[in-house]
Amino acid sequence: MLTIYGVPLSVHTRKTIVTAILKKMDYTVKPVIPVIPDNPPPNWASLSPTGLIPVMEDGDFTLADSSAICLYLERKQPRPSILPSDTRDYARALWFDAYAGTIFRHVVHPLFVQTIVNPNIRQSPSDKSVIDNVLDAVQPKILAYLDSQISGLFLVGNALTLADIAIVSNFIVYQYMGYRIDAAAYPRLATYLKRIAVTDAYAKALEDEKPFVANMGLDRSFLD
Repeated sequence: MLTIYGVPLSVHTRKTIVTAILKKMDYTVKPVIPVIPDNPPPNWASLSPTGLIPVMEDGDFTLADSSAICLYLERKQPRPSILPSDTRDYARALWFDAYAGTIFRHVVHPLFVQTIVNPNIRQSPSDKSVIDNVLDAVQPKILAYLDSQISGLFLVGNALTLADIAIVSNFIVYQYMGYRIDAAAYPRLATYLKRIAVTDAYAKALEDEKPFVANMGLDRSFLD
């Protein structure tokens, strides 16, 4: 059985969980929240050289980084595949996985720090100027780009891929914080996010997250 270290609410941990669920692989989650002092286990530095989540253990094999873990699971359990067989679609799936990191760094992470971490964990005030800059100056270009890339049921090909898993995981956290996609401005993206959230693998992951969502007082109403 796989062991995934992290917290299901994490954008990157969720990527590995959804991939494992899609591939029907047995796993267990050991909660680790690096931003909380003394929360990670004593051997955390050896498990995660970067100190970040997630980390996966498979027997005597340990691996950090969500993309590396997902690609490991792809080789270990090739079906259903999270990477298209078509060469161009394959490359685009990897591109969107990389682009998801841009969304995280420039939109989700700063919003999460200011909306959740500072007031609830660090006991420090949120910086409204940071939030306003993300919402007004940073996110519109990202949302417009993604909206322009959606032409079918999925971002790439005709099935759920790493592209969808990575991109949507960011927007789950984004919406948990109470932010919403303007369906009038980004109609394809808004519809796409709702569609992916109810796929079997995502629906199972989100159902399993409910206790964590409730514990942190996050907003799950977008899934109703």
